[in-house]
Amino acid sequence: MAAEAAIEVRNLRRSFGPLPAVDGVDLVVRPGQFITIFGPNGAGKTTLLRLLCGLLKPTQGEIRLMGLSPLKNGREVKRRIGFIAHSPFLYGGLSARENLIFYARLYSLPGAAERASERLREVGLMTRADDPVRTFSRGMQQRLTIARALLHDPEVVFLDEPYTGLDQQASRMLRSLLDAIRGRGRTVLMVTHNLEEGLELSSRVAIMSRGRIVEDRPASDLTRVQLETLYAAKVEAWTS
Repeated sequence: MAAEAAIEVRNLRRSFGPLPAVDGVDLVVRPGQFITIFGPNGAGKTTLLRLLCGLLKPTQGEIRLMGLSPLKNGREVKRRIGFIAHSPFLYGGLSARENLIFYARLYSLPGAAERASERLREVGLMTRADDPVRTFSRGMQQRLTIARALLHDPEVVFLDEPYTGLDQQASRMLRSLLDAIRGRGRTVLMVTHNLEEGLELSSRVAIMSRGRIVEDRPASDLTRVQLETLYAAKVEAWTS
């Protein structure tokens, strides 16, 4: 497999019983690329992310992140990736600051309190730093989730439907944060239903249907209308 790839998978498959959720995916993402994978519910997008993060074992195939296997080199890989899911994985009884300090210590990061404050400023939550997370709106929890995922300055960031449940203001804040991640030269793989936001943020877009990547091209090749047309055609062709 290519040593220079940030993400590389070959013939990746994962089945649940007789049903394939990921069905022979091949994907190479170079360092610094921002790729968004679109697809309908049940396309296998979240399963693909969980495989890449080492949260699931593949039925078949090979995965490399920065040249490492997430299963064989799990501790090292986890130190170099960030995962932002639509489930926040936050402790509601703790404050925003306490949540970040807790996770910083899990990563054995130096200067946990200072690092937590820096990330809270970045996501616009310093004024609520000491409030319990259970009092936060969905958008605020998502911002804190992003702060948690970026605590250790990961090389590769995975996002699973990050716009789900966000209002307009929270969506704008999320877009600004993702722009900042992209500006740092990090590799990003996002799955989302939001065609407009996904296209504007990405250097590359792909479409997934029935466990397979059925389209993969530079984002600059497509307008939003062209992407909508292509998406509808590809999903219909693979689901009919």
